[in-house]
Amino acid sequence: MQNRLQDYIPESAVAQVLALLEHDHLVLKIKQERKTRHGDYKPLHNGMHQITINSNLNKYRFLITLIHEVAHFEAFNTYGRFIKPHGAEWKRTFQRLMLPFLNPDIFPTTLLPLLANHFKNPKASSDTDMKLALALKQFDQPNNKTYIFDVPYGSSFKLYNGKVFKRGNKRVKRYECVEVKTGRLYLFNPNAEVELLN
Repeated sequence: MQNRLQDYIPESAVAQVLALLEHDHLVLKIKQERKTRHGDYKPLHNGMHQITINSNLNKYRFLITLIHEVAHFEAFNTYGRFIKPHGAEWKRTFQRLMLPFLNPDIFPTTLLPLLANHFKNPKASSDTDMKLALALKQFDQPNNKTYIFDVPYGSSFKLYNGKVFKRGNKRVKRYECVEVKTGRLYLFNPNAEVELLN
């Protein structure tokens, strides 16, 4: 596992992460990209626990996602299965587990203030923290995608699933976009990546 982890997270975090994963009943699987999630955790029927993480994440997002899922496992073991998935018990566990990683040996100094702010009250997904999400994306592999906030008003764009939308007005935080085929209105996070159409 150590050799595989070194390919996905900052090298200086490997020993700490391996210590967190040292459970007889915990299995980590690295998966192909899933568009709807970066990772997940689930208790299995055989008494085992499984964490899956997408293989395409940059090393900083991979580490955050892995600790997020380990926090689910730890919260489940400590508080039982009837807690809210991203409730107070999980938040406290995530904060406690993440704190030792928030240092310049592991994360770039440009990310540390954003991470410190995010972990005052961690959300179900770091993607909902726009400043942090955009800062993390600068470490992704380059692609031909555009952020929703960069799509001009009235312009068309396409999602990974082929659906075409037209960008509308900005609400408080999200953008109204109309699916061209159905006329249905959807709300998009500003940092959603899409393919701009001519």
